Amino acid sequence: MPQIAPYEFGGHVEAAAFLKDRPVFALADGTIRFPAGGETVLETHEGGLLTARLDPFAPRLISGGEDGRLVTTEPDGRQVELASIGRKWITSVAGGPQGNVGFASGRNAYVVSGKGRLREFAHPRTVEDLAFAPKGLRFASARYDGASLFFPETDAGPQQLEWKGAHTGVMFSPDGRFLVTIMQENALHGWRLEDGKHMRMTGYPAKVKSWSWSAKARFLATSGAPAAILWPFTGRDGPMGKPPLELGTRGDTMVVCVACHPSDDVVAIGYQDGMVMAARFGDAKEALLRRPGGSPVSAMAWDKAGRFLAFGTEGGEAGVIDIA
Repeated sequence: MPQIAPYEFGGHVEAAAFLKDRPVFALADGTIRFPAGGETVLETHEGGLLTARLDPFAPRLISGGEDGRLVTTEPDGRQVELASIGRKWITSVAGGPQGNVGFASGRNAYVVSGKGRLREFAHPRTVEDLAFAPKGLRFASARYDGASLFFPETDAGPQQLEWKGAHTGVMFSPDGRFLVTIMQENALHGWRLEDGKHMRMTGYPAKVKSWSWSAKARFLATSGAPAAILWPFTGRDGPMGKPPLELGTRGDTMVVCVACHPSDDVVAIGYQDGMVMAARFGDAKEALLRRPGGSPVSAMAWDKAGRFLAFGTEGGEAGVIDIA
């Protein structure tokens, strides 16, 4: 068994990340924790934290909560409030290029520029999620009946991508060719952005709650089944007409969290019963990283080098696994 440095937080872990090799955990109680080397607890969001994500463009954690504050946390623990919208809940956050940060609250999406300018983008229905494109300043919002694409530095209207149903999560492929959404039903939907062609990814017995792109964007790993489901995105048509990989299949519990290794064809798989496993794409070889027991895995993240895996659970159990 790999070595685990265990932590106990006593509350739901919303996000796990590494900031310049320091493990950091965001908790639903509104705190952000740096547990290694003597725990540092940052009281960040009054009333509770609702969302937290690592900024893919900068070494910082972005969080929002019930207090209507958008906050970044740096590797040294320094925090900066980027925006405050009163007592409105911030339910989704995303980091973008050039220091831009996006967030969603109710029927509005917002973008705070790297220079501090706040722009608001109204929607007719609730904004469920948002994400920035990997290149160029463009962001997408997930909404009822589809997704919208915005260029926040212009006054141009959004490009609308329509598909009936509630879309609750959104993400660009790392190469910028595809946009994929999580649906309220047990499915994913996608669009090829060059021409708007639709992609349907169905067959899940449960709702997808976690997803992760593999190295070089070859696969999109997802939860929502008794195995990690990995859709191939290597060709022009993405996963259409191709069966997904199924890794880490178990007959007695569901996959609830996935995290692809930053450089190798390996995915970390978190289960409903608290177990964590790693599985290799090529031969489906498995390695047990954490035994079952405790509450469902709610967050996982690799460090940049791919040696350490941080995890957290709904019950507050957490840790850092050394796979070397």
